[in-house]
Amino acid sequence: MPGTSLPAPTLHTARLRLRPFGDADADDLFALHSSAHVLRYWDAPPWSERVRAERFVTACRRMAEDGTGTRLAVERRSDRAFLGWCSLNRWNPDYRSASLGYCYGERAWGHGYATEAAHALLRWAFDTLDLNRVQAETDTRNVASARVLEKLGFVREGTLREDCVVNGEVSDSWVYGLLRREWQPVAVVPPDGPRS
Repeated sequence: MPGTSLPAPTLHTARLRLRPFGDADADDLFALHSSAHVLRYWDAPPWSERVRAERFVTACRRMAEDGTGTRLAVERRSDRAFLGWCSLNRWNPDYRSASLGYCYGERAWGHGYATEAAHALLRWAFDTLDLNRVQAETDTRNVASARVLEKLGFVREGTLREDCVVNGEVSDSWVYGLLRREWQPVAVVPPDGPRS
């Protein structure tokens, strides 16, 4: 397992800036993770206390210090609006693998931001971490998230049956994988115009 720090990068795309979390992000994080609608497919309940946001920021720093991955805030470059976050965690240099995750507020939905941000993070990860495989999972009801992964080149590899309990309901997850030989580092999202 990693034992050295993995400095969180700052990445830029045509419309977005991905950057390390800071203490000033706590209010935006709390607003994001306290929304039952945003987290309707999440395997944890919405936050009810702001201190959870502060712990989240601390956990992001610890992840980088431990060298297990990176979680970055995603903001729109034009107005610096906080949109959500994107992460690469469970980095294992022995297996050359990691897991992709993300969470976005409603105002970010339908514009291609999740795909654009994840593409930038994947480009950095494949170049920097010598990855061979990236894995991602999504609730089978979360069609929008599945579409993001497929746009990025991920292949659906199977179903984890009843692997989570979401809002008290047993739920299935799809497992996706992306291999280095399948990775397309060319930008997958045009820089302007609405997206789904």
